[in-house]
Amino acid sequence: MIGRVEELNRLDEMYRSDKFEFLIMYGRRRVGKTTILQEFAGKHRSIFFSAQEKNDALNLLDFSRITQQYFTGDFIASFSDWEAALKYTGEKAGQERVILIIDEFPFMAAANPSIKSIFQHQIDHEWKDKNIFLILCGSSVSFMVNEIMGYKSPLYGRITGSMEVKPFDYLESAGFFPDYREEEKLIAYGMLGGVPRYLNAFDPARSIWENLQNEILKNGAFLNDEPQTLLRMELREPMVYNSILEAVSNGCNRVSEISDRIHEEKGKCSKYILTLQSIRLLEKCVPCGETQDSKKGIYEITDNFYKFWYRYIFTNQSYYGMMGTEKACEEIRQEINDYMGPVFERICLQYLIRRAKRGELPFIPHRIGKWWGTNPAIRKQDDVDVLALDKTGTKAIFCECKFRSRPMPMEEYEDLHTAARAFPTVKEKHLIFISKSGYTAPVERRAQEEGALLLTLKDLFFE
Repeated sequence: MIGRVEELNRLDEMYRSDKFEFLIMYGRRRVGKTTILQEFAGKHRSIFFSAQEKNDALNLLDFSRITQQYFTGDFIASFSDWEAALKYTGEKAGQERVILIIDEFPFMAAANPSIKSIFQHQIDHEWKDKNIFLILCGSSVSFMVNEIMGYKSPLYGRITGSMEVKPFDYLESAGFFPDYREEEKLIAYGMLGGVPRYLNAFDPARSIWENLQNEILKNGAFLNDEPQTLLRMELREPMVYNSILEAVSNGCNRVSEISDRIHEEKGKCSKYILTLQSIRLLEKCVPCGETQDSKKGIYEITDNFYKFWYRYIFTNQSYYGMMGTEKACEEIRQEINDYMGPVFERICLQYLIRRAKRGELPFIPHRIGKWWGTNPAIRKQDDVDVLALDKTGTKAIFCECKFRSRPMPMEEYEDLHTAARAFPTVKEKHLIFISKSGYTAPVERRAQEEGALLLTLKDLFFE
């Protein structure tokens, strides 16, 4: 299995505890939660129950069979109710550590709303003193966060740990394509994001463009309609959500812009945007150094695959259908550098965070992210692709990121110098440039004189 070392180590740590442990695991669909749990369960004797979207009696029957076979090797009959099933599990728990994993717990709760209270009663009266490791896992992020971990939940205060399983970053995603060149690995990440199920859909033995044709552009391919499928599973009124995501993918980043683009009221848009945030498809971004309530905040699609799919596939479905997959692929290929620009900025941000965690930056950033706003030095709007500030605000890293097919010229070197002047209180300034196609000779000479750091794609794959 690629990656997930931290998650597995955390599970092993809780397993080694000599007391009752209760972990909530959650994360968006396809992100690999079940794979992590299966990997963990494969190393330890476990009760692994995957709830289904069916009635309560049938889920109870399945749970009864799995539990009885675990403890006795035989199945007699379904327990009369969940109270009896959980009580039986507690009574059987002895010296040996009992791991009870329930995957897709929201399906159980939908079929039996009292199940949370049943677990709470069992934990309070029996399990808290038993050698049990309970894991409840779910793909409905809002349900797991609000209905299970929220302070109004019957389980509030009983949970000993939580884990949000997040998509891979660019470096972990590159592990799915060991024979691709650095540029191809980054483009694959730009198309697919860090969701393992999507990364596995591409054949690493085929070129990235062959994969685009066969696994995304071709009708009937898994990725061709995947975002629509998931929206229909997660949300009502997918039409409005589709419109919002398409608008954001095409540069409408503020509520007013989205509202105008899709012809819906601002209040309604705001409500739908909150829902998209809760399922981890949209996020609010503010300039580095400002608070989340900043009026400069904009919305961006968090997942690269959704970003790519709504920009190209959703917007151009009929057009690509007439054009054919080969020509459609070529058209996308011609403008991929433009699409990759903002994606590459996020990749460079991930790179700097990785370096910071290894203690390889001049300081540990207190704030890090993109910055935009008025530059008082030139009295114009300006931006920094990645800005990192220390806790005192007197040290900063200014990073320029270029995903272009020509060496970076002096003009863009000067642009970052100018942007850095927007921060007059910063006394210690570090300039970093990351360019796909290297640098012109004058830029290389000046960077050497001034101590600026010039990086290429190879430097991003430092592990």
